[in-house]
Amino acid sequence: RILRDVSQTNITTTILGDEVSMPILLSPTAMQQMAHPEGERATARAAAGAGTLMTLSSWSTIALEEVMDAAPQGLKWFQLYVYKDRDVTLDLIKRAEKAGYKALAITVDTPVLGRREADLRNSFKLPSHLTMGNFAKASGAHNKGTTQQGGLAKYVASLIDKTLNWEDIVWVRSHTTMKIVVKGVMTAEDAKKAVENGVDGILVSNHGARQLDTVPATIEMLPEIV
Repeated sequence: RILRDVSQTNITTTILGDEVSMPILLSPTAMQQMAHPEGERATARAAAGAGTLMTLSSWSTIALEEVMDAAPQGLKWFQLYVYKDRDVTLDLIKRAEKAGYKALAITVDTPVLGRREADLRNSFKLPSHLTMGNFAKASGAHNKGTTQQGGLAKYVASLIDKTLNWEDIVWVRSHTTMKIVVKGVMTAEDAKKAVENGVDGILVSNHGARQLDTVPATIEMLPEIV
């Protein structure tokens, strides 16, 4: 629209009750030390400096506690993959809550990892000098597999729970006071189902189109979902 007074603007807003400086947030991104030694610590400091939200990946190369310590005043959520081993999942939930993360963003669109042809072509693997920071005390499978060729696909197939369903959201709710957001909603039907199951929010996401390469852009789905 034209001829509107825009001399004074204010793009601050709130998300699940917490104020942010702008409606631009950082989605979870795995293995950031592959880009820079400071990895997720630097991202946490940058997000806090900009006054906005950072969501930390389960597959961070730096432990969630260290990321929080790097920018303790910054607003943070923790992205959660649900593992077959519920004790591993519960450990992540309890650690995130204790560290001060405000919400869990549960990824629900990756029961099976998509065929990531670029990763296959490039023989993607986590460099041997890096580890999955949140699993330093877990079994070797949580770190060793990702440093082998094709490791991430094997990792997901062997450890991530393919049976994940709405009852598991209820299970997570029973173990935490953090807010719960489901990440990976792409239809109005699933948005309604999320509301019925009492989640605090949804993230409309097609996982960067890396799960199914035929999915529409997320912005195309917003009108239907809203």
